[in-house]
This record gives sequence, C-alpha cells and structure tokens, in this order.
Amino acid sequence: MSISTTLKTWAKRIKRDGVTLWFAGKHPGTPWHAKALGLFVVAYALSPIDLIPDFIPVLGYLDDVILLPVLIWLTVKLLPADVLAECRVQADEWMRTEGAKPRSRLGAVVIVCLWLAVGVALWFWLRPHL
Repeated sequence: MSISTTLKTWAKRIKRDGVTLWFAGKHPGTPWHAKALGLFVVAYALSPIDLIPDFIPVLGYLDDVILLPVLIWLTVKLLPADVLAECRVQADEWMRTEGAKPRSRLGAVVIVCLWLAVGVALWFWLRPHL
C-alpha cells in the first residue's frame, strides 16, 4: 500500500470519526465526559472557521493535521464499544447519503468568540505599554 493511499484512508477514517462523534453526542449510552469532550471536538471539527486560520504558514495546518485527529482519537477511545459501533454505522450512512459532513454554526460562534476574547485580552495587556 502506497503512502498516499494510506494517508487517504487515514483522512477518511478521521472524517468519519468526526461525524461519529456528532452522533455519539446524541446517543443516550455515551458517558457524560465523552459527551463533553465530544461536543467540543465536534463543534470545532464541524465549524467552518478554524481556531488557527489556514493562511498562517505552517501553524494554520497544525490544528487540522495534529490537534484535531488527536482530539477525535481521544474522544473515540472514551466511547463504549457498542455506542461506537452504532454511531459509526450512522456516520457511514450519513456520509454515503449526504456526501458531506454536517456544519456546526455553534462551532463557528465558539471559535469567533474565542478569537474575540484573545483580541480583548491582548488589547488589555498591550494598552499600558502603548
């Protein structure tokens, strides 16, 4: 198996598991701690706005390549096996019929609020020095 095939397979699995977490967040068998982390991960993963914008050289892609897959992996590990299997089936069906991942407006709002909070904090920190 070539490296490009391996990477494509890995990327599809990560994308599927992101959608799996979306379904797991609604599943009654998901533990509260997995739902809490999953809610954060799904809001970020499905947000049309990145925490670190992609136009920033190197750093812009680190969240997509490292941070997001690690958070998805960790959250998937917290799910019970039966819930994970059921939600993966739902995710596969969703991706087959819809052809795209769902979008999260809440995720976009959270990211925008986080950027605004960082901007305000920076302003208060820099204001005495200017």
